[in-house]
Amino acid sequence: MCELMGMTANVPTDICFSFSGLVKRGGGTGPHKDGWGIAFYEGRGYREFRDPNPSVDSEIARLIQRYPIKSRVVISHIRQANVGGICLENTHPFNRELWGQHWSYAHNGQLEESALHFPASFYQPVGTTDSEQAFCWLLAQLRLNFPIGTNRVDKSSTSDLGGCVERSGCIEQISTAIHTWCEQLRGKGVFNMLLSNGEYLFAYCSTKLHHITRCAPFGEAVLSDTELQVDFKKVTTPNDIVTVIATQPLTDNEQWTPMQTGELAVFKNGELILQRFGQ
Repeated sequence: MCELMGMTANVPTDICFSFSGLVKRGGGTGPHKDGWGIAFYEGRGYREFRDPNPSVDSEIARLIQRYPIKSRVVISHIRQANVGGICLENTHPFNRELWGQHWSYAHNGQLEESALHFPASFYQPVGTTDSEQAFCWLLAQLRLNFPIGTNRVDKSSTSDLGGCVERSGCIEQISTAIHTWCEQLRGKGVFNMLLSNGEYLFAYCSTKLHHITRCAPFGEAVLSDTELQVDFKKVTTPNDIVTVIATQPLTDNEQWTPMQTGELAVFKNGELILQRFGQ
């Protein structure tokens, strides 16, 4: 199957260190050689790189490793194809517009063929993967259940969730809804997922996801898949908070937290703010 990696931070942060470890698994230390991609949020802007070639051999991946793009939210994916051919349109992350925001998504797992017939309504897949079909369905559910113009989503508000009126508990409502829909998709197969609008990062675990939060006092980290280490004390401030989510831990000298089956974890500014658990 594929592997996921995400990052959320309270200050613009580069992902070069963690990405260097993930890249090696894309056809080097791992079998995930059928394409890769990475998405960065920069304010309201969105920057994305995707390549159907193995990340370990990709010149674009080498560029990302050398180019310290600063972002508060990152989603990345390395692919081991099961549904859909090896081509650019089938590489993750996928993205669509909702509530005037870029929403990005990556999936690890495989869904039953019946899941491909979930009505996507407003959004349609460009490629032929079960992953993109599920993404289109999820966003359509959000659009239908939290329409702009109701008291649940107000376009004129300055909130970071599509104008959602947070004082009425909107992030809790939306998180509960996303968890319910992820549970439905888990009923169709394996569904590990990362989803973001640039402010919140939603991580759902069907079989395997881990996360680690780094904050002061910072220490050293050593990658598992390549000979690279970093002393975070030298590249951070005492106020920095950074969380990394990955299918498998990327370092071998740190304690990563495994997520539970059916768990939805919601992060903002590097911190875990909400959790929902499955039955």
